[in-house]
Amino acid sequence: MEASEPEVRFDRDTRVTRLGPGSFRARIDPGWWIARGPNGGYVAAILLSALQQAVNDPERAPRSLTVHYAAPPSEGPVRIETRIERTGRSLTSISARMHQGDRVIALALAAFSKAREGKEWVRLSMPQVPAPEKCGVVERNVPIHNRYDQRIAIGDLPFSGGSTATTGGWIRLREPRTADALLVAAYTDSFPPALFPVMADREDTGGLPTVDLTIHFRSPLPLANAAIDDFALAVFRSRYAKQGFVEEDGEVWSRDGQLLAQSRQLAVML
Repeated sequence: MEASEPEVRFDRDTRVTRLGPGSFRARIDPGWWIARGPNGGYVAAILLSALQQAVNDPERAPRSLTVHYAAPPSEGPVRIETRIERTGRSLTSISARMHQGDRVIALALAAFSKAREGKEWVRLSMPQVPAPEKCGVVERNVPIHNRYDQRIAIGDLPFSGGSTATTGGWIRLREPRTADALLVAAYTDSFPPALFPVMADREDTGGLPTVDLTIHFRSPLPLANAAIDDFALAVFRSRYAKQGFVEEDGEVWSRDGQLLAQSRQLAVML
């Protein structure tokens, strides 16, 4: 978030407060709930906020974040313990553990790095979709849907018995805020699962809680030309479900076609 912007609910609900060296506290807010607990992207944003503070180097931007979700948190306070595993000339490797009471809720491993020289090679392009103003809104059936302005632009509707496990569309917070790394991390787990459109009935699933989520940040965030009310385009695809687990690959794009982040997660089918 830009320093001059007003604080919004996302900032309050992802805030971490330093308790001591490498130790932070935060609070899990029920406004980001899905079926059985808080959304995984929301939890990832809280962890990333603690990791950023622990690294404490604005030149080292987040490049990779992997979160393993050990147990669903309850509403209320959590404690985050971070540890810098190694700091090199340009890259810092750091880990974190989120606790609630005596339970480990989530574990994270991240890499922060300065920009590096290297060959640029691109074989991805932003999906061509209608503008957000021409897309239908996501049905509000869980609390987190009230946090976002989401417009369906990709894939069939959930539980419509479609042929392709793809979903996505335009997204921004309902309260205007520039998309930085914390918000983009939340975007990577923001839409209904890509598997839902191929299901014919909502009763076919009790939910798809995330086992692990990996995010690769591919652009410096926030973008230099970012506006406070920008939409991003998020697309998610699943290709393989077996033995009660399904993967999901994601991309988050700026409205002008810059790739902001890629994601991959494993979810369990209840």
